[in-house]
Amino acid sequence: QVQLVESGGGSVQAGGSLRLSCVASTPYPYHEYTVGWFRQAPGLQREGVASLACDGSITYADSVKGRFTISRDNGKKTHYLQMNSLEPGDAAMYYCAAIRPLVCRATMSAADFRWWGRGTQVTLSS
Repeated sequence: QVQLVESGGGSVQAGGSLRLSCVASTPYPYHEYTVGWFRQAPGLQREGVASLACDGSITYADSVKGRFTISRDNGKKTHYLQMNSLEPGDAAMYYCAAIRPLVCRATMSAADFRWWGRGTQVTLSS
C-alpha cells in the first residue's frame, strides 16, 4: 500500500514562493513511480499542475510553466513542487499523487493516478 503525505502549504503574498513536499511510503523503489501535483480551488474541478514520470519526463500545466518546478529525491521517497511568482489564481488545495505504471509517461490526468495525499492548502494574500 502506498501512502502520501503533503506538507509545505501556507499563506503567502502574491509574488512569493512556497515549496511543497510529498513524502511517500511505497513497497517498491520510488524511481518506479510516476508522481504528480494537482490542485483544486473551491467550486472548480481538480486540475493537473505538474507531473514527473518514472523515465524522467516532465509536463506542466500552461498556467504554471516557468514559475513552478517539480522534482524528486528517490532516496528520500519524496517529490517536491517549487512554486515561484505565486499569483492569486494559484490559491487552492494542492494534492500529490503517484502511480506505478506499466509505461512511464508524464500525465496530467487525475484518472491515471492511483494513490493520493490528503492535500495541503495554499492561500494567497495581496
